[in-house]
Amino acid sequence: MQVQLGDKNMQSAIELQKKIAGIDRKTYGAYKILMGDYQFNNFTLFIDHVQSDPFAPPSRMRVRVPQQLAGFPGRLYQTRPARVAVEDFLTRCFGAVACGYCGKKGTGKSGLITIDRCGQEILERTAMVVNDEFVEARFSVGLPARGRTITAGAAGDILLEYIPGIVRQALFYKSVDPNKLKTRVELAEDQTALRNMLHTMGLVAFVADGSVLPRESGGSELPLQGPGVVGFKSPPEYRVKVNLPHRGEITGMGIPRGITLIVGGGYHGKSTLLRAIERGVYNHVPGDGREFVITLPDAVKIRAEDGRSVAGVDISGFINNLPFGRDTVNFSTSNASGSTSQAANIIEALEIGAPLLLLDEDTSATNFMIRDARMQRLVAKEKEPITPFIDRARDLLDNFNTSTILVVGGSGDYFEVADQVILMENYSPRDVTARAKQISASNPSGRVKEVPGRLGGIRERIPLPESFRLESRDKVKARGMDDIQLGRRNIELQFVEQLVDPGQTAALALIIKYAAQKYINGKATLNQVVQAVLQDLEKEGLDIISAYKGRHPGDYALPRKYEIAAAINRLRGLKVQQA
Repeated sequence: MQVQLGDKNMQSAIELQKKIAGIDRKTYGAYKILMGDYQFNNFTLFIDHVQSDPFAPPSRMRVRVPQQLAGFPGRLYQTRPARVAVEDFLTRCFGAVACGYCGKKGTGKSGLITIDRCGQEILERTAMVVNDEFVEARFSVGLPARGRTITAGAAGDILLEYIPGIVRQALFYKSVDPNKLKTRVELAEDQTALRNMLHTMGLVAFVADGSVLPRESGGSELPLQGPGVVGFKSPPEYRVKVNLPHRGEITGMGIPRGITLIVGGGYHGKSTLLRAIERGVYNHVPGDGREFVITLPDAVKIRAEDGRSVAGVDISGFINNLPFGRDTVNFSTSNASGSTSQAANIIEALEIGAPLLLLDEDTSATNFMIRDARMQRLVAKEKEPITPFIDRARDLLDNFNTSTILVVGGSGDYFEVADQVILMENYSPRDVTARAKQISASNPSGRVKEVPGRLGGIRERIPLPESFRLESRDKVKARGMDDIQLGRRNIELQFVEQLVDPGQTAALALIIKYAAQKYINGKATLNQVVQAVLQDLEKEGLDIISAYKGRHPGDYALPRKYEIAAAINRLRGLKVQQA
């Protein structure tokens, strides 16, 4: 095979070719000799880590193209939203091109060439770096073997032909579609600009006219397609116009701050709308259908979570006077009920500063959400420890400036506390606030508001270092999107619904370790710990949490502060003290 090289850089790549030829038919461990840096004519290949056998996690590699050769105009990545959009675009390009080169080349993972897979959301990732100096892709390669014997010919194909081909097609401005890249950048800047407008407009969320909210299936985030798809059309009462930097004027439904109910019959789109709003804390790719479903960045989805552990949370504003005098001012349990878990989830979100709570009746504890008049008459308040959410929603707004969007299908009692009521009918919204208030006035529910007092301030908590001690052999890693292994303990995240990417979970595992080593000192509150970590990530990037510093931290996506706090809060055996 011929390797085309520039004269002064020829030796490094030729050396790689020689090394590959020299290990043909040797045992798999001989691949270790390939680790190092190799200069090709227009990029550098870094072989950072070589897998131990064909069935182990693939080898980690990087390619770096000098920006003067890559040629991406600086205007495309100068702002943070634009840079993240460019990196996301190139990650997808690299992955798509790599798929064309992948093929089975032996046992185990032989022949695999992969980069972090992107979903519908545009997230800050470590898989791609774009700056004024270079473009760098971090990816994985399954070095080929038959059994556990090296096949040098196939390895040479991958390292000396396939990777240069992928670089040539995916990491040079002249090779990508400039119009698609420009569109991606402008969309990200428009989405970010709109999200930044919400507060000054008095809104907590915006859903653009024409948005496609339904997904193709319960297990897919791709948009539903076909003749039956209904584009979103905002009710006149909530229609607002916004002027975006690139797209110009768009219209849509603006949801004001306050208490908003989404009502309607089953299968008419209530939960679909809430789900879109829940994901609106992230930017989305073109064609997703939810590109301009934009939500306050600090919105938090709240649900019941039977069985979760809770450590030192003051849930007394919702649950008090438990049997046998059990403390709810400093409440801990290894097996929370639906109501106590939902109360803890709300207080934990407020502790980190959430201005908007998103709830769905379907995933809430019924006894936490409502106690109707008949139940109030049968079970006296002094025998009922739970103050239902209906009687605290206004307190949350008045005392904490925290709004609520709530999907309700079975309890009209919420009409009395709602500021706005939106009816979903055949996936189309309609304002029914006046009708709901009329029904409430003409048909009193007879229930008595069950509030023993104002919802007090949030007791911040200090995580204690002994909760995070690890032995030298202890592993800290993610297992998919829903589980983190922290030494001998697991953190279960399947009900943290705004965690949308396995890369976020992978980052969370190492963020917890990083926070424990640097900031969890028995003095800093959980909120202070999370903020300090985020400041470091803002300044230094996600690479700082990696075990592969300076080499290959290519598997991470940035989580929000609420998911960081949620992961720490779900650590079984967590010990805290209230500040």
